[in-house]
Amino acid sequence: MTCLHLLLTLVFAVSFGTPVEIQRPRGVPLTKKQFYEENKPFTCLDGSRTIPFDRVNDDYCDCKDGSDEPGTAACPNGSFHCTNAGYRPMFIPSSRINDGICDCCDTTDEYNSGAKCENTCKELGRKEREVLQKMAEVTKEGFLLKQQLIEEAKKGQQEKQGKVTEMQDNKKQLEEKVEALRTVKETAEQPEKEAKERHLKAWEEQKAAIRLEKDKAKMAEAFLELDDNADGFVSVSELQSHAELDPDADGTLSDTEAQGLMGGAEQVDTSTFESVWTNIKDKYHSESQPEEPAPVETPPDEVKEPVVDNDSEPYPEDDVSEEEDDDDDDEDDYHEDDDKAAPTNKTPEKSHEDEEAMPTYDAETQTLIDAAQKARDDFEEAEKALREMDDQIRNIEKELSFDFGPDAEFTYLYSQCYELTTSEYIYRLCPFNRVSQKPKYGGSETNLGSWGSWSGPENNKYLVMKYEHGTGCWQGPNRSTTVKLTCGKETVVTSTSEPSRCEYLMEFTTPAVCQEPDNTDLPAHGHEEL
Repeated sequence: MTCLHLLLTLVFAVSFGTPVEIQRPRGVPLTKKQFYEENKPFTCLDGSRTIPFDRVNDDYCDCKDGSDEPGTAACPNGSFHCTNAGYRPMFIPSSRINDGICDCCDTTDEYNSGAKCENTCKELGRKEREVLQKMAEVTKEGFLLKQQLIEEAKKGQQEKQGKVTEMQDNKKQLEEKVEALRTVKETAEQPEKEAKERHLKAWEEQKAAIRLEKDKAKMAEAFLELDDNADGFVSVSELQSHAELDPDADGTLSDTEAQGLMGGAEQVDTSTFESVWTNIKDKYHSESQPEEPAPVETPPDEVKEPVVDNDSEPYPEDDVSEEEDDDDDDEDDYHEDDDKAAPTNKTPEKSHEDEEAMPTYDAETQTLIDAAQKARDDFEEAEKALREMDDQIRNIEKELSFDFGPDAEFTYLYSQCYELTTSEYIYRLCPFNRVSQKPKYGGSETNLGSWGSWSGPENNKYLVMKYEHGTGCWQGPNRSTTVKLTCGKETVVTSTSEPSRCEYLMEFTTPAVCQEPDNTDLPAHGHEEL
């Protein structure tokens, strides 16, 4: 094979449009032409061996790195250079040479396959230049918007800083006001407290007096009930008629037990009955409120006998019969009315004084209460205003502490949220806060991560946001989201994906990342770049 068959003639347009012919082996980029000199032996680019030049592109692989066969498919690790004049140069694996498929837009990879390839480099170059032109226009407009954002951010930061300074001064005045009102409140509350205590004490004394009078009335009533023979004395035997007073609950009030309740006396008059009443009043059942016996079911054939106290006189026969009839009636009433029996003295109704509310305050006490309440209201209002001011100062200082970019160009994203709706979910990005996901047709929101840090490359960390520590996945890690920022005139979420389980990727355009465009024309394809 002669050198004429090995060389490829390339024509380049130079500044004056004069065609220049540069000869070199097929598949060799212009940047490596110096290694392929026709009249000298060829040394493999890895330096492994040197071969005669006529063995370059002879369709046999001599070099381990495949550099002796740049224009054939002989070496499995070789690469072929597409010049692609009018578009962009590129390398393809040498295995694609003459495989019947057009890989190079200038058709140079199919020089001996018979494939009918059309040179599309000019059209591809034109379309790419249109895209680049549009991108350049977007970058230019985006950069102008970025400058506006920077100016607004600087102005906003100055205003916020001034507001914080002003609020700090107002806070000092408000703190002094709060302390002054606290003193006023405490001063007003002391006489209020004393007046309320006097009122409560008077009420307690009044209730105690009422209770005492009622207790005396009950004591007098009990004395009359116990004094069966109306001789002005209550005797041991008369006391024994009330078996409920039995101290040991054996069902019988013995002579000794009754005498013990009476303080050792055989009988007492009204003047000494008070000490007896103290011993018995908690258990005493007034005869004016007789206790109804608990209903007891008896077999149909069993005749119920009246209960007779051995220590007391038996009931007359007529009374027994009537009581038996009454008991039967009571049993029937019990089943029919379901525990609707009248209350007994074991469960007394609430007395009038228990149900009575504390009387209203007198005018003097009410005046003190109103004055103290006004002092409390004034203090609480001032204290609330101080808390709100603290919150405002804290929020502004938090905002000012964020890294919003070298020139604060990302400030405008703070406290904003942007959504993207897909076929299944609504994704929500709130910069410097959190990312979330919510089912489109109802359901709870899932936290995909809270603001972490800027995570872009070293040359520009502001190209990537990282959101971490989101809702945990089932038997997996906590969700996290990486947000990649690209230049654009609008601020919008353009796409979302989940490249790895529980790790989300979001594309976000914003003018804040647009760089200042070069003042040069777009690069013209046709000159080799490699």
